[in-house]
Amino acid sequence: MRAPHCFSKFYGNRPPPKSIVKCGDLHTPNLTSRREFGISAASLFCAFASLRAEQDATFKTDVKVVNVLATARTKKGEIIRNLDKDDFSLAENGRPQTIRYFARQSDLPLTIGLMVDTSMSQRRVMESERAASFRFLEQVLRDATDQVFIMQFDMAIIMRQKLTSSFKKLNDALADVDTPSRQELSVPTSRGTALYDAVVMASKDVMQNQQGRKALILLTDGVDVGSDASLMDAIEAAQRADTLVYSILFSDPGAYGFLSFGENGAGALRRISRDTGAGFFEVSKKHGIDQIFDAIQDELRSQYSIGYVSNEPVRISEWRSIQLTARQKGLMLQARERYWAQR
Repeated sequence: MRAPHCFSKFYGNRPPPKSIVKCGDLHTPNLTSRREFGISAASLFCAFASLRAEQDATFKTDVKVVNVLATARTKKGEIIRNLDKDDFSLAENGRPQTIRYFARQSDLPLTIGLMVDTSMSQRRVMESERAASFRFLEQVLRDATDQVFIMQFDMAIIMRQKLTSSFKKLNDALADVDTPSRQELSVPTSRGTALYDAVVMASKDVMQNQQGRKALILLTDGVDVGSDASLMDAIEAAQRADTLVYSILFSDPGAYGFLSFGENGAGALRRISRDTGAGFFEVSKKHGIDQIFDAIQDELRSQYSIGYVSNEPVRISEWRSIQLTARQKGLMLQARERYWAQR
C-alpha cells in the first residue's frame, strides 16, 4: 500500500514557498510564526488522515470471513442446541483463531438442492423417493425465505426446477422426475450414471452464487460409472461453494445382480458427506426414508454458524484446514475440516 503523495516536491537548497499548503502538495515551510506552524500541523494531519482512510478502505475490502456450520451432538447422537460462542474453540492450520461471529441457525434462510438419481438401478425405489421428497419439501420450505432447486441425474443431468420458494413449482417438477424412457434408452451412449458430474454442476452453477446456509441432498445408490469428474472433484467443488452434501443411500439390492457396484456406492457417499461437514444416511427397514428426511430437517434447523477472519493473510490461493472443537467433554461436532482460501 502506498501512502498519499503528500511529500512529492523537493527544492534542494532553495527555500520552500510560504504559501498555504494543500494535502497532496505538502511542503515544509520555515516555522517563523504560529500561523505557519498551524498550517504545517494541519497539513500533516491531512496527510495522515488520508493515509488512515486508505488503510481502512483496504481493510474493509480485503477482510474475508470464513464461515463454518456445525452440529453438536452427545455420544448418544442427541442434538445440542443451547451452546454459546465460548463453548467452542477454533484453529486454522493449527493456529488458534478468534471467533468473531456466532449465531444459532434455527431460523436463518436455507438454500437446498434436491438431487435425485434417476438411473435404471433406481426404478423400483423411484416412487418412494418422490413421495418422501414431496413430504420433506412440504415440511421444510418456508415461502419467501428458503429456496430449493430440483436436479435429476442418470446418463444425463437435468435441472427440473431452478431455485424457487414456490412449493407448487417444486411439486410439479417432482412429478417429472423419473427414470429414462425406452426412447431415451435406445439412444446409444457411452455414459452411465453421472453422480459426480451432477454434484460439480450444482456446486459451481448454483451454490457458488448463493450466500448463507447451503446444502445438497443426494438421493442415490452412490454408484457412478459415467462422470468425467472424480469423487475428489465433486468434494472440492462443494467445499469451494461452502455447501454441505447430505447423502441418502437408497438402493435396490437386486438392481446389479451378481455385480458388486452397489457395495462401492456407500463408501463414496460417506466420504463426500463427511468432507463437506454433513451427514450420511442409509435407508433400511429400521430407518425409513421419511425418518431420514426428518433427521436432516432437524439438523439443518439446529446448526451453529461460526465465523472468523484468519490471522494469516492469503498470499496465495490454497486449501486450509479447520479444527473446530467443543470445550465441553463428551460432545461431538459435525463440521467441515478445510476451506479454500481464495486470494
